Amino acid sequence: MANTKLWDFLAELKGPKYRFVDLTHELSPETPHWFGFEPLKNDLLFSYEEGTDPDKLAPMKVFQVSVATQYGTHVDAPKHFHGDGRTLAEFEPEELVFPLVVIDKSKECAENPDYQLTVDDIKAFEAENGRIPEGAFVAFRSDWYKKADLENKDENGQPHYPGWSLDAIKFLVEERNIGSIGHEPADTDPATITTKEDAYPYPGEQYILSVDRFQIEVMRNLDQVPATGSLIVTAFPKMKDGVGYPARAFAIVPVE
Repeated sequence: MANTKLWDFLAELKGPKYRFVDLTHELSPETPHWFGFEPLKNDLLFSYEEGTDPDKLAPMKVFQVSVATQYGTHVDAPKHFHGDGRTLAEFEPEELVFPLVVIDKSKECAENPDYQLTVDDIKAFEAENGRIPEGAFVAFRSDWYKKADLENKDENGQPHYPGWSLDAIKFLVEERNIGSIGHEPADTDPATITTKEDAYPYPGEQYILSVDRFQIEVMRNLDQVPATGSLIVTAFPKMKDGVGYPARAFAIVPVE
């Protein structure tokens, strides 16, 4: 008789003891995305609907989509910034599931849109919630996904959005050996760093990708996930030479 333990486990996960939280923005031309990219383009190739161009009339509906690889909720592969880094195709399936830790600094970000998550924030989190486990996906909750404009420019055109400090990311990698990070803005680093003309603009992103981790950007619904105890499942195309792509991520959360 076949072993059905995994089937039983899946039935339990889909039962009343757990809930699923989608951490992904819907993909469309209106999706929040980094300011340097054009909106997604969605061209109709074939359709079965009335009124369709006769040259496109068919028993199926098909679109041709054109989109930047780092668009909307997306994964960044190490090769995004580093020529010798791994591509999307080189990540194994078992590397796509993690314990999920959510560090909530949404109140601080509401008071200061240029907020940087620090090593002290991580240590304070651990004092309350316990040590961050090895291999965890650590997400920075800012509630930034609720904003229509991710750049949040002031009257002078200066962007203001929160991000990780480089020291915080280094601490998570070097002292906790985490598996990945994620956040709601379109950049890893805060706007106070990325907009400096006299400084290297992406130190945090450069670092996390240099240590053979991928990251997920432009996440949402982290406010629906507890600080600890959940799992995150991440998925993206197995793209040859892929430096990034729109991703799907969801959390499996115990019901208290």
